[in-house]
Amino acid sequence: MLELLAKSMLVGLAIAAPVGPIGALCINRSLTRGFWFGVSGGLGTALADASYGALAALGFAAFSAALATISMPLALFGGAFLIFLGWREMRKTGAQPAVEPGRGDLMRTIATTYALTIANPATILSFVAIFAGFGLADTSGKLALAVVVSGVFTGSLLWWIFLSGLVAIIRHKLPKEFARWVARISGGILIGFGLVAVSAAIPH
Repeated sequence: MLELLAKSMLVGLAIAAPVGPIGALCINRSLTRGFWFGVSGGLGTALADASYGALAALGFAAFSAALATISMPLALFGGAFLIFLGWREMRKTGAQPAVEPGRGDLMRTIATTYALTIANPATILSFVAIFAGFGLADTSGKLALAVVVSGVFTGSLLWWIFLSGLVAIIRHKLPKEFARWVARISGGILIGFGLVAVSAAIPH
C-alpha cells in the first residue's frame, strides 16, 4: 500500500506541477492577495484531482468512456470559464494587502477553482494519460481506492502549498508594477487556453 500511496502522490504532483491556466491563476492570487488565497485555490484543484482519481480508480474503462461522452460540453464550459477569469484578471490593478481570507472568500475560491479544474480539458487528458502511465488503471478494492484518492489529493495539495508559499515570500520584494503585469500575463494565458479549448470543442 505504501507503493500505491507513493504512486498516487506522484500522480497528483505530476498533474498539478505543469504551469497551465490553474498554475497561472494560483500564482496570480498568491502574488496579488497573499498565501491563503493561493492555497484556497490549490485546495479546490486538489479536491478536483482527487475526484478524478476516485472515478478512475472505480472503473478506468467506464471513466474514459464517460469522459469521451462529455468532453465537448466540458470543453465549452471550461473554455468559456477560462476566458471570463482571464478577462477579470487582466482588469486587476495590482497587489492588494495580504489578509486572512474569510470563510466566504475561502469557500468561493475553492468552489471556483474546483469547477475550473473539473471542466479543464487539459486536466482531463493529462489525468487519463498519467493515471494509466503510473499503472493505476487496474486499482481495485475499497482500501486501494482510499489510498489512491488520498494520495492524489495530498500530492496535488503539497504542490500548491509550495507554490503559493514561494510566491508569497517573494511578493514583498517585488515592485508593485510587477503584480500588475503578472495579472495581465496570467489573464492572457487564461484567455489563450480558453480560446483553444472552445475552438477544439467546436466541430470543424
